[in-house]
Amino acid sequence: MEYTPITSFRRAMDAAQMQHLERHAQSRSRKAVNKWAALRELSAARAEFDLSDRDLTVLQALLSFHPGDELADPARLVVFPSNATICERLHDMPCSTMRRHLANLVRAGIILRRDSPNGKRYVRRGPNGPRAFGFDLSPLLHGFDDISAAAERARTEAAHCAALRESISLMRRDLIGLIDYAASLDADHPLNAFRDMIALVSRAMRRKNDRDDLEQIARRLRDAVAALHAILDTQSIAAETAQMSTNDAVNEQHHQRSNKESFESDLTEKSPEADPTDKVPLDLVLKACPDILIYSEDPIRHWNDFTRLAHKVRPMLGICASVWNEALAAMGINEASVTVAAILQRFTEIRSPAAYLRSLAAKASANRFSSSPMIMSLMRQAA
Repeated sequence: MEYTPITSFRRAMDAAQMQHLERHAQSRSRKAVNKWAALRELSAARAEFDLSDRDLTVLQALLSFHPGDELADPARLVVFPSNATICERLHDMPCSTMRRHLANLVRAGIILRRDSPNGKRYVRRGPNGPRAFGFDLSPLLHGFDDISAAAERARTEAAHCAALRESISLMRRDLIGLIDYAASLDADHPLNAFRDMIALVSRAMRRKNDRDDLEQIARRLRDAVAALHAILDTQSIAAETAQMSTNDAVNEQHHQRSNKESFESDLTEKSPEADPTDKVPLDLVLKACPDILIYSEDPIRHWNDFTRLAHKVRPMLGICASVWNEALAAMGINEASVTVAAILQRFTEIRSPAAYLRSLAAKASANRFSSSPMIMSLMRQAA
């Protein structure tokens, strides 16, 4: 009567090995599994089984000694190569290293040792068929469902972490753009704290972060973006209120003199000593004026792309070449392009875009125009 051993030759039994043996004895419902599919699933789930790439390389070598691709026949699930043969198939891996990886596979319950009475690996032919002593691959067969479930959890976790890294990258980019914009206003903002946060996040993202680390980084960035938005909105609203109250009388006189349109143009006035507004980040302009992107076949990545697109769009708004040239001369190409994008964004509110652009160009010539408040007003409306 044949007996299947549960202990290894000259190796102590431990609780982990007992647990794997009990699980192996209770799960024998699966009839066949492709051995390479099992290896792929285990590769995806290796972290949960605490296995390394080298451990899986040794397992791949063991699987190569199993005839065929299907793990099914119990009589063929024990492979019995010698240590020298395994090392040769592993491109002359040192025997001590190979044994260490085999021990890891046994500890994880991926293979079982079926040692002969003297510890040798061999197959013996008898009246009841062949009987092999070596490494039992049956845990891959009977534990395939558990391995597949672990692999699916690992893939889900990896996808979630990838989405978090993407969100972190986008929020970090937006935070940099908002800092640059706030700095261009010469306002008294606590920008150094935000810059320090970006430096810390950049340093942290160079490390290997788990899901909890990434979620914590994402929360900090989300709070920082919201805080900087609030600071800029508070200042913009205050500036808008002051400018609108100052310009109410001017607008009243303007309406008495003529019927020219105004589309919140008072928000675009500035004092002669203010900074030039071509420092507004392009990302903010595109967020505030998304309608212009409809007319672009390619992504807008640089100011050159944006100015070419504005030049393409301005005839569609009825802005003739002479008015466009006046705007270019008074504002510069970046500022004129931003103004055209803002006019397009509020096209339904303006009866004559050409006349409106000409009036803004006249203000720019007197150093009384900036597109920054226009962009911030559009950003608030979009929000």
